[in-house]
This record gives sequence, C-alpha cells and structure tokens, in this order.
Amino acid sequence: MSSSVLYDAPGPKARLRNRLYTAFGSLALAALLAFVVYRLDAKNQLDPDVWNIFNNAGVRTNIRDGVLATLKVFAVAGALSLVLGLLLAVARLSEHRPVRWFATAFIELFRAVPLLITIYALWVLFLTYKNDLGVVGDNTAFWGLVIGLTVYNGSVQAEVFRAGVNAVPRGQVEAAYALGLRKYQVMTTLLLPQATRSMLPTVISQLVVTLKDTSLGYVITYTELLYATRTMANNIIVNGENPFTAVTIVVGAIYIAMCLSLSSLATWIERRGRRSKTRVVVAAAADPTDQPGVLDVAGGPSGPADRDADHTGK
Repeated sequence: MSSSVLYDAPGPKARLRNRLYTAFGSLALAALLAFVVYRLDAKNQLDPDVWNIFNNAGVRTNIRDGVLATLKVFAVAGALSLVLGLLLAVARLSEHRPVRWFATAFIELFRAVPLLITIYALWVLFLTYKNDLGVVGDNTAFWGLVIGLTVYNGSVQAEVFRAGVNAVPRGQVEAAYALGLRKYQVMTTLLLPQATRSMLPTVISQLVVTLKDTSLGYVITYTELLYATRTMANNIIVNGENPFTAVTIVVGAIYIAMCLSLSSLATWIERRGRRSKTRVVVAAAADPTDQPGVLDVAGGPSGPADRDADHTGK
C-alpha cells in the first residue's frame, strides 16, 4: 500500500483513537437530534395537524410562487454578476491606470459594504426616484434586490476571474505577444479559455452564495421564498399557534435542495473538464531492423556505403 510523503499512515493507537472519536461524535450527534425531536414533540410541533397544512393547495401555491420568485431573482442577478465580473476583471487587468483604478475602487467598495445595506439603500433610492426611473416601474423591490446582488457578487466574481487569468503561465502570454497578437486577442484566445477550466468550480460556488443571498429580499418586502412563507405562517393558526417551526423546516429543506443542485452541477462540470483534457499520445519508436526500407530514400542512395560508392564512381 502506497502512502503520500505528506501524510503518515496512522498507527494502531491512532486508529483506535480515531475510532473512539468517531463513536463519541456519532453518539453526540444522535443525542442532539433526539433532544431536538423531544423538544419539538413537547411543543406540539410534531402534531399531524401542524404538518397537514402542507396538504392545502393554497399553501403549496404560495411556496411554489416563492420558489419561482427566488429563482427569477437568482437567474437575473447571477447572469448580470457574471457579465459585470468579467468586465471588472478585464478592467482591473488593463494597462490604463484610470480604468484600472476605477475597477479596483468599485470592487473594493462593494466587497466591503455589507450586502444588506447595499440592497436596502438601492430599494430606498428606487422608491424615492420612482417617477424618474421609468424602467423600474412597480418592481422597486425586485430591482433593488437584483442590482444589490449583482454589484456585490460581480465584485467577487471579478476577483475570481482575475485570479484565474493570472494563474496562466506568463511564458504563454509573452509567446503570444511575440507572435504579434494584440492584447484582446491574447485575452480571448489564450487567457480566458485556459482560465475558465480552473475557475469554473469557484464561479459556480459563488453562484450558490448568490442563490442563498436572495433570502435578504424579505427586508425590502420582496415576495421571495422566505418572505412568502413567513407571511403565510403569520396568517395560519394551528392549535392556537402559528406554525413557524414547520414552515421554517420546509423552507430550509428547499434551500438546501436548490444549493445542493448547484453544487452537484459544479462537481459534474469539474469532473467533465478533467476528462476532456486533450492529450497528445506519442507513438513508440520502432527499431529500423523491424521496419525494412524505412531508411531508404526514394530515387537516391539507401545508405552511407551507397553514397561513398557513388562519389568514387564520379
């Protein structure tokens, strides 16, 4: 059995200790789950009447509308953040100082400001100048959430793109310039294609963060999944109480399912990228004695002896 030079195989005592830690950890986790179930049962949160609300068509419709509103914001903000991130990365790699300084200031500003403050400020701005911004219309909360997610995640994606471009060996860039390629040609035909493979999992991981951050829309009363289900739970009474716990568990499971789907997509793309690497297979050299005539030259001497004889004959 081979082992890495950076990792020492555990001995008998270490293996026993690891088994004990695993057993204690499993017992602690089981005890925690049992305690949670006990407390939920003590608060009547496991009563069938509480969970029966999800059989109601209106409840399922509200959850479905909330999921669709969440995915709508995520689709628009995710696409815009990728475009903005690419533009900011190219601008920060620019040789023109004003362009590079503007991109750097934009990235550092919106990465430093909390996302919730950005979303709330944009929402207030759209409400204040609603008549002047005709493109916003009545969807002030939607555009406040979308633009807030776009500027924040676009700034993060820009750093991911820049790191991927800088990871390409410098010698390839210098060789491309030596061949007479312009900078945009080097970027589009050399740097970005190679950088995409290495940075794609990180890009999709940041998209998962974008999906989770759509839940901040409840602050500006956008009817995404969290806000829709919270409002629904406020209007439902079961056994004299609002079913916040059951609704929270279901909503959390939906968010986990959506995020795991994106994470699985990132893993699949990464594995496919590793399999699709092109490789040049070099054929094995054959022994000349096994290939008769391989040293013969058409219309000329077949070897040094023939060439010497040809010269003496002249």
